[in-house]
Amino acid sequence: MKRDELGDLVAFLTVGEERSFTRAAARLGTSQSSLSHTVRRLEERMGVRLLTRTTRNVVPTDAGEQLMETLRPAFNDIRSRLDALSAMRQQPGGTIRITSSRHAAETILMPAVKRLMAEYREVSVEISIDQRFVDLVTERYDAGVRLGESIEKDMIAVRIGPDLRMVVAGSPDYFARYPRPQTPHDLTGHNCINLRLPTLGGLYAWEFERDGRPLNVRVEGQFVSNDVPMIIDAALGGLGLACLPDDHLGPLVKSGRLVPVLEDWCPPFPGFHLYYPSRRLASPAFALLVEALRFRGA
Repeated sequence: MKRDELGDLVAFLTVGEERSFTRAAARLGTSQSSLSHTVRRLEERMGVRLLTRTTRNVVPTDAGEQLMETLRPAFNDIRSRLDALSAMRQQPGGTIRITSSRHAAETILMPAVKRLMAEYREVSVEISIDQRFVDLVTERYDAGVRLGESIEKDMIAVRIGPDLRMVVAGSPDYFARYPRPQTPHDLTGHNCINLRLPTLGGLYAWEFERDGRPLNVRVEGQFVSNDVPMIIDAALGGLGLACLPDDHLGPLVKSGRLVPVLEDWCPPFPGFHLYYPSRRLASPAFALLVEALRFRGA
């Protein structure tokens, strides 16, 4: 059915219900002459008279009554469904699906999600822990959480955490046996703990920068893992140097359990962001979550 044919049916049903072209035109926000022309066009296309017009009122013919009986339940169902969708836009509810790394989910997502679900009982949240980059549209996620510098340009990105910086650190026991590196090049003489990347399976090249010049170093060591907590445990055990964001190692450095090195080679970089497709129509529940997560620190 063409769009104008559907409009003709709506026009006819409105006239039939109102028994008046004048009242139907006011209800539809159109002119009486335009509405009369629309109904006449429908009658000509169907080859049957649908309305009997008099000087005082408009009465459906038998054919018109039959058509109205066919159209009324269908249009009522459409109206009720549209009303339900409108209510969904007004009342926060539904399920929000998010993909995130474990650390971001535990430290940033969950505190906000707990508050949101406690206040809005109709809101449900599903968090999928995944280190790989996920196609949000294909895999039907509403949003993802990743570091700001790794988000594609066609996504809307909302900052939900402070800037981070990489920290290279080892245990006091490790530095009792080895000298502290003064430059990234000195790492060639150290036992470094490698991180196996979850995406391509390669090893993370330690990233440094000084005076605006970046430097990537491929390090070597006895231990490799794709699990951050295991790398931290190995560093605490004196097995070697670890290179991880400060939100992982910061508390351990502050407590003295790990000793940082090469600090002037580790400038800040954009922290965690919530990202989602630019064409996404935000529901009230999703908009509330975005505002709950939005980073407002210095």
